[in-house]
Amino acid sequence: MGYRDQGGVLRGTDDAPAAPARPRLFDEVRRCLRVRGYSLATERAYLHWLRRFILANDRRHPRELGAAQVEAFLSDLAVRGQVAPSTQNQALAALLFVYRHVLALDLPWLDEVVRAKPRHRVPTVLSRDEVRLLLAHMEGRPWLLAALLYGTGMRLMECLRLRIKDVDFGRNEITVRQGKGGKDRRTVLPASLATPLARQIDRALALHQRDLASGLGETALPDALARKYRGAGRQPGWQFVFAAAQVSRDPRAGVLRRHHVDDSVLARGLARARRAAGLLKHVTAHTLRHSFATHLIEDGYDIRTVQELLGHADVSTTQIYTHVLNRGGRGVRSPFNGLPVLSALGG
Repeated sequence: MGYRDQGGVLRGTDDAPAAPARPRLFDEVRRCLRVRGYSLATERAYLHWLRRFILANDRRHPRELGAAQVEAFLSDLAVRGQVAPSTQNQALAALLFVYRHVLALDLPWLDEVVRAKPRHRVPTVLSRDEVRLLLAHMEGRPWLLAALLYGTGMRLMECLRLRIKDVDFGRNEITVRQGKGGKDRRTVLPASLATPLARQIDRALALHQRDLASGLGETALPDALARKYRGAGRQPGWQFVFAAAQVSRDPRAGVLRRHHVDDSVLARGLARARRAAGLLKHVTAHTLRHSFATHLIEDGYDIRTVQELLGHADVSTTQIYTHVLNRGGRGVRSPFNGLPVLSALGG
């Protein structure tokens, strides 16, 4: 039997060095995800599903498991766990990543695992009056976040990750960096939001100056920009517009930094405002994006323009918003509208 020395090297009984210790599975998954530029949220989700898969199979290593165990795990999620098809597909994506990119196993059954069919749901859209009512019951940073989501069509994380340098007040324009699919795009900055957004930027810059004075002030940069541009992370333009009130330890780099605000800040604000406004519709950050797109199409803007503003790869994704144009389902005017209203109830 050999043993491992302090450097993690396996040594035999004759004290001759053997092969280096194999990295732990979860550490290797993290490394592979980060090399490929996956987000921290995806990293956490994939590790979560890998852990559940291993526990569901009596802590056996994935190398010892195969198609039968993967399909049983996914079926259990759907039948007993009653998860949504999108959740089941995320679990499958996590396991496929582990087998293909971490364990480097080219197994033919991977492509034969049946994926759950996604449910095509009609998005919840607020009317213009409902948007006004919702925003009227919000204030401060949650109000500005909600107003920007409705006014620009950005996704929640695109808004939270917005950097100061990507706001162009002269052109009334916001550049969205590394949106869904890693693509950049530009969207409109409502003129009426220029002043409150400028004030928010001033607050973020004041926090940055305080951080610099205390020996901090370097924000996280995407990809390898920190190595390519030394000191860029300390420049004002790279700071988050919606900077967090407190510094926190970066889970990847392990250093103290000022991150952007947590998404729960807006979620709580929307929940309180919805209740106060008496709205019966379920309202999330994405509801404001849906409303932005629908109202633009109502105003006669070309669907290709809306597609570019939203950052959709395929126009068919954008076409879902044509279902509401203040004229009922699929924009159709009902023939009943031309008939005299005669109540069957005698009214």
